Amino acid sequence: MKAAGDKRGRAAGAESAGARLRAVDEAVVGCGECPRLRTYCEEIGRKRRRAYANEEYWVRPVPGFGPVGARILILGLAPGAHGANRTGRMFTGDRSGDFLFPVLHEAGMATKAEATSLGDGLRLLGARITAVVHCAPPGDKPTAEEYRACARHLAAELDALARVRVVVCLGRVAWEGYLREMARQGVVKRMRDYPFAHGAEFGMGNGVRLLGSYHPSLRNTNTGVLTRGMLLDVFIRAVELAGS
Repeated sequence: MKAAGDKRGRAAGAESAGARLRAVDEAVVGCGECPRLRTYCEEIGRKRRRAYANEEYWVRPVPGFGPVGARILILGLAPGAHGANRTGRMFTGDRSGDFLFPVLHEAGMATKAEATSLGDGLRLLGARITAVVHCAPPGDKPTAEEYRACARHLAAELDALARVRVVVCLGRVAWEGYLREMARQGVVKRMRDYPFAHGAEFGMGNGVRLLGSYHPSLRNTNTGVLTRGMLLDVFIRAVELAGS
């Protein structure tokens, strides 16, 4: 009887956690706090890129994706103007995603090596992807006010993802965004004690391991600043830590 009760309790807890995460995603998609970003995303969706002229762009804020029970959280900067802002899913349909997903697939964290659309059947395994800003920004540069406005979504998402044990930050901006939230929570006293670098690893006071990687942007992957092997090493380490 006790085992049956424990099983029902776990199922109820998982359902509650799932509902909380869905509420976070709905709040992201419905957010309109940053008029500059909303205007920019909608304008991109009206003009469109020639290659996607016949597609209807998502143009709304883009939520994270991946299971509520994820033990690894992958944190990026923001949706791409013609990637996630078009497809509605982080790192989907752009060159950064073309570099990222084959590596995630090889590391056993994604069911497919290609991410093209919301309906492509790709699933993340034990991981979730989100960003510090949920709208595509002009020039890939949100303002300080826009970072602050979106920070509440990151806080809510982290709160809903109770099983996360590893956070992988893709780029310095994501790294600093996560540390700012940890500072707000009192987990971090001085952000300068956690310098960003590719392959950087720190234990946090909340039991999470923080890993750093260069962002898989074209400026990094085309110049060799970030190679496939370098990124794969980070994710293999993340899987190792998440399972321990």
